[in-house]
Parts: sequence; structure tokens; C-alpha cells
Amino acid sequence: MKIKVLGPLDAEVNGVSIVPTAGKPRQILALLALYPGRVVPVPTLMEEIWGADLPQSALTTLQTYILQLRRRLGTAVGPDVPGSAKDVLATRYGGYLLQVPAESVDVHAYERLVAEGQQAFEKGEDGRASKCLREALDLWEGPALVDVRVGPILDIEVMRLEESRLVTRERRIDADLRLGRHVELIAELTDMVARHPQHEGLHSQAMVALYRSGRQASALEVYRRLRQRLIDELGVEPSPQLQRLHQAMLTVDPRLDVVAGPRHTSTFDLFAA
Repeated sequence: MKIKVLGPLDAEVNGVSIVPTAGKPRQILALLALYPGRVVPVPTLMEEIWGADLPQSALTTLQTYILQLRRRLGTAVGPDVPGSAKDVLATRYGGYLLQVPAESVDVHAYERLVAEGQQAFEKGEDGRASKCLREALDLWEGPALVDVRVGPILDIEVMRLEESRLVTRERRIDADLRLGRHVELIAELTDMVARHPQHEGLHSQAMVALYRSGRQASALEVYRRLRQRLIDELGVEPSPQLQRLHQAMLTVDPRLDVVAGPRHTSTFDLFAA
């Protein structure tokens, strides 16, 4: 079985999709897929589907959804493997589990690559860090579970994954900046700061990329716009790190050069206290 949650939900057995069209069974499959080999308790599944307002028939209806998923599994597996659907989508005391290897789900490969990339980044192995983190991000085919109606449990998981995606992208850009790829990053960072207008880390990266590309005025303008937005919308000044980064650009601080300064840190922390 191969399962994808980093984008539209996709689950295939022998090349045959087992993803149901109905909304609630899709939620169940998505939640089970996020915890391969682990029991998901019945109350958790019910909360995901119905929230706090459980119908009287909740347990019976949940069992029906599980049966529907097993039927799709059985069809995909074929008639020559009796009982295999129940082995894959197994009943355990108090819950259900999808009995598949973690490697079957794209999240596992993503998190393994992120861990490898982060480790390389902390060692100053920028080329390897950039490669691993880029490969991790390439596994995404859109927002997590974009075609699944999420309840309270999946909503938390989707937010966690999307936050991880943003942090991973920010770290990969850090590695690319340390490799001197500032010119190539300008278009990507312009898009990122537009999508995340209050994200200081991304703005610091955009400022550094522009500055190192000989566009000091543009770098200072990025800071000016962010500062005005933070004051207008939140009533706060930029963080001390960003203020020091801005001052360093005004004074042409040599620590901003691609070959200077501490190597094993993020762009945002170049001027941390």
C-alpha cells in the first residue's frame, strides 16, 4: 500500500485506489494513515467525524464506515487473499489501526529527509542540507489533505504539517543562502514574504538575498514595509535581531558577506544577541 497525505489524499493497493468518495470515510482513512501501525481509539475517530455532538448511532455508523473501507481494500487486494482486508485495517481493543509499514506513507519519508537535512545543516554541511530539505519539500503536492473535510483532530494534524513545511522551507533557504545562491532565491522569497507578510524570518532572508545581490535599497525597503505593517497591525516594532540586521545593512557590515560570520545558524539569527 502507498498512501499520500501531503496534498490530496491518495491510497493505492496494487495500483487500485481505495480512497472513498464519501466525506466521513475519507476522514477516517486520513486519520488512520497518519498513525500507521498505531491504534486510533474509537472516541478519537468519533470526535474527528462528529465533534462533540455525537449522534446516538455514532458507534454503529463508525463500524459501517470501517466496513466500507475494508470492502474497498478487499476489492483492491483481490479475491485470492481471504481475510487480508481485516488484517490491514485491523480491529483492536478500543480502536482500529492501519497495519502498514510507516514507509508506506509519504509523511514518513518527508520527516526522515527533514531530520537528515536538519542534522546536516547543524553540522555546516550546507550542500547536503539543501539537497535533503529540497527532496522533502518535493514530496508535497499541495496543502496537506487538501481534498478532505477535516474535523478537530485532523485540523490539528494539518496545521502541524503545514507549519513543518514552512519551517523546512525556511531552513532550506538558509542553506542555499550559505551556499551563495542569493540571486536565485530572490523570486521565491518575494513570493514567500507576500504570502507571510508578518514572518520576520522570511523577511530577513529576503533582505539578505537582495543585499548580497547588490540591491541594498530593495533590502531596506523590505524592512521598511515590514516595520510599518507590524506597527499598524500589531503596534510593535520588529524584533531586536531584525533591527540589528537592518542596522548592519546601513553600515555595510562585513558579517553580511556570504563567506563571513557564524556558519551554523539561521539567517534570522545572524544578529541575535
